[in-house]
Amino acid sequence: MSGTIFSILPPIIAIVMVLITRRVLLSLGVGIVLGALLIHSFAPVQSLATLWQSFKGTFWDAGLNTYNVFIILFLFLLGIITAFVSLSGGSRAFAEWAVKHIKTRRGAKLLTAFLGIIIFIDDYFNALAVGQIARPITDHHRISRAKLAYFIDSTSAPVCVVSPVSSWGAYLIGLIGTILATQSVITYSPLSAFVMMAPMNFYVVAALAMVFFVAITDFDLLEMKKHERRAIDTGEVYDPAKEIPGQLKEDFPVHNHGTVSDLVLPIVTLVVATISAMVWTGYQNAGVMDIWAIFENTDVPKSLLIGGSAGAVVSILLYLKQFGKNEKASSAFLFKGIWSGLQSMLPAVLILVFAWSLTFIIGELKTGEYLAQVVTDANIPLGLLPVILFILAGGMAFATGTSWGSFGILLPIAGTIMINAEPTMLLPALAAVLAGSVFGDHCSPISDTTILSSTGAGSNHIDHVTTQLPYALISAAVAAIGYLVLGLTESVWLSFGLVIAILAILFFFLAKKTKKVEEVTVK
Repeated sequence: MSGTIFSILPPIIAIVMVLITRRVLLSLGVGIVLGALLIHSFAPVQSLATLWQSFKGTFWDAGLNTYNVFIILFLFLLGIITAFVSLSGGSRAFAEWAVKHIKTRRGAKLLTAFLGIIIFIDDYFNALAVGQIARPITDHHRISRAKLAYFIDSTSAPVCVVSPVSSWGAYLIGLIGTILATQSVITYSPLSAFVMMAPMNFYVVAALAMVFFVAITDFDLLEMKKHERRAIDTGEVYDPAKEIPGQLKEDFPVHNHGTVSDLVLPIVTLVVATISAMVWTGYQNAGVMDIWAIFENTDVPKSLLIGGSAGAVVSILLYLKQFGKNEKASSAFLFKGIWSGLQSMLPAVLILVFAWSLTFIIGELKTGEYLAQVVTDANIPLGLLPVILFILAGGMAFATGTSWGSFGILLPIAGTIMINAEPTMLLPALAAVLAGSVFGDHCSPISDTTILSSTGAGSNHIDHVTTQLPYALISAAVAAIGYLVLGLTESVWLSFGLVIAILAILFFFLAKKTKKVEEVTVK
């Protein structure tokens, strides 16, 4: 049943179950089992073998699967860093410092949004690093973890997908280069094509604009409004009855000897060591000291592991330094801190492993290829292709939980169609695929970047998915209008200007509505 309409059933059922039951592992497990059965037409023995392969392949596939294993190890190391930053009193000291320097909720939200844009090297790194830095500040200002997760998720992949100096940029420039070479396009280089496509990524434009609008105005929609209300009224930034990935379960004693450096030094070490390792591994693999070659060949998981190890060592050393002068610091809490840090990341690791297994099953079912073939066979008018590609890429990334998979399948198809039919629309078509893939990945509960954004923010995963979805859908609707106009007029700047105009009008009316609600609340 691979490559047929049945291939879309496992991801769709898994996603629907996640949203209805709010039990992520159960829902992903059902999708994995159903997918394995469909691959082998419900033959039990072969299906069990594929189930085993889907999980085994996460860790071992003709050798150690270093990509997945290193990401998992990095998560555990991040949990250890979090534990010792808390244990040493660094989180408390940083929160007290933040009170003096960042005095409003708006300031805390804007800081988070800017951090998300500044840390553009990699989406995984962005999600987890920004969460570590911003969480003490947003917690103090009673900003819900769901909103923090929204800010993180909306400034990680959307920024990386338009940044040439990032792991995403390197991958996409290489992919675009292959498409241009295959189609004998010499009008522009892969790098210049990538840069020219940035203003055509209307979803990124709309999503980032929405982030700053929400940060400035407190525009809260549906479920987000409930989370923000609870945080403001009670100080509970998350629902204590729900499982929170990355949340420490150990009640450590309050340490008054902590300083801001107890938080800042481990995080700075993490950032500097990770970026340095990315440059070093990229240089080793490329063999030349060229910035584009380096990021095209960098080993992100290995770099994260090196950075995480360095950050964990520094956080532990800073805690050991308190022995003697801090009566609450002891070797007993040293081991408790390590164990608590590992435990805190276990829910996120399990969800990630199940999501990767489902991705393997979806690949075997050829779900992406089936969806791509539907569009190829539909004989769609050229003027509608950009918006159709945007919607298709969004659906594919949402169903498969991977934007990179959608890139790999749809970019070559879009390139082939446009080169043969309307070469001037090649870059807009490719940009539509990038935008749609990020949108679908952004919304999907089985996406690894969505899972890591929940983890980085310390938010319940399903709370993050349901609160983020309305904002993403609004941004996608605006982007879709832009791609419709782009396809019909073939004018990038007319469609870009229209997207900006729609966003300006939308924000104007929403700001007025938000202000009225605030006035009623105050009265």
